[in-house]
Amino acid sequence: MNKLELISKLAEQEGISKQESRRVVDLMFDSMTDALTRGDRVEIRGLCALKIKEYKSYTGRNPKSGETVIVKPKRLPFFKPGTDLKDRVDL
Repeated sequence: MNKLELISKLAEQEGISKQESRRVVDLMFDSMTDALTRGDRVEIRGLCALKIKEYKSYTGRNPKSGETVIVKPKRLPFFKPGTDLKDRVDL
């Protein structure tokens, strides 16, 4: 399911316009993104938990040329599925 399908499903189930549905979905995603940007953890009970993991700089190797490169430190989102989601997927 992609974002447009989610918007359509919400509009259909709740009997609201697609514009209103889009605003709700955008607000939800923007709020989650803002929280993660601040370093907060996002938890949706039964579905998932999202947090930012920080990775230190390290020395890597370019697989094409074999040249040694320095990989800069980075922050990436980390997804942890909830128990309910795991149980429903693993029938």
